[in-house]
Parts: sequence; structure tokens; C-alpha cells
Amino acid sequence: MTIQPQLTVRPATTADLPVIMRLVESAIKIMHSNGNTEQWKNGYPGEEVIMDDITSHTCYLLMSDNKPVGSFALKPGPDSTYSKIYNGAWLNDLPYYVIHRITSLPNTHGTFAAALNYSLGICSNIRIDTFRDNTIMQHLLKKHGFKYCGIIHVANGDERLAFQKQRYA
Repeated sequence: MTIQPQLTVRPATTADLPVIMRLVESAIKIMHSNGNTEQWKNGYPGEEVIMDDITSHTCYLLMSDNKPVGSFALKPGPDSTYSKIYNGAWLNDLPYYVIHRITSLPNTHGTFAAALNYSLGICSNIRIDTFRDNTIMQHLLKKHGFKYCGIIHVANGDERLAFQKQRYA
């Protein structure tokens, strides 16, 4: 049995940009190898998007033994792409945060759980969206108690499956 080291979370800095871009490339390869070839294409998310996450203090690194193994953005709502939901409804209209742009290295386990635990420590109401072909993310969302809420459309009009998790103290 392999024991995974404990993952820690720290805010990303501008010096972390090259590392995060390598993590993005890793995530793209993982998605493509699992049949999700439409998500994160045409240079998205590029350095400008990631740098905006960093400079707005919403980008985090997941660390294992002081080495970066993943990253994510945690943005406070409201998110304009979440204002209209189709074929369903959000669980509530309470203040929420959104998890975006989760990455990890291949064969790294627990990155989603660590990002979620960190996020729930900031806000007990979390929303997230994903591509229909992102079966890995959909599996993780269900495993960690997210409820499917419906379909949203991002700025370019593409549809995403929308999920929400609420935890009350």
C-alpha cells in the first residue's frame, strides 16, 4: 500500500507562474488521455489568466514535501456566468466561492480533496463547473458530495455542467 504524503496549500506568487503553467500542461495531458479533448484548448488558461489569479490573490499551490503538485483558483462570488442556470437550480442563493482551474501532476492523489478542504475552510458554500467530457472531475465532484444543479454558459457561450456543495457548521 502506498501512503500519500499530506498535501498543504499556500498562496501562489508571481514567481510561481512557470510552475503553474507546467501544472496546467500536465492537467491538459491528463484530460486528453481520458477523452476530454475540448477543455482547456487554444492556449487556455494562458499566462495572463493565471497571472490574474495570482495578482488577485485567488491562486493557490498544492504542495507535497515542499514540491508543487497541483494548483487551483478560489474566487469569491458572485460569478456572472453563474447568474443563469438552465435545466435545474442552485441549492441556495447564499454567498459562495467558486473553484476554478484545478491542476495536478500525474499519479498525484488527493489534490481535489485538499483544494476542497481548503476552500470549505473559507466558505461553506462552493460552486464549480466542468465540461461534459470531464468524467474525472464529475467523479470527484460526486465522490466529495457535490450536487449536480444544471447547466451554465461561460462568456463564450459554451455550456458547462454546474455543481454545488454546501456545508454548514
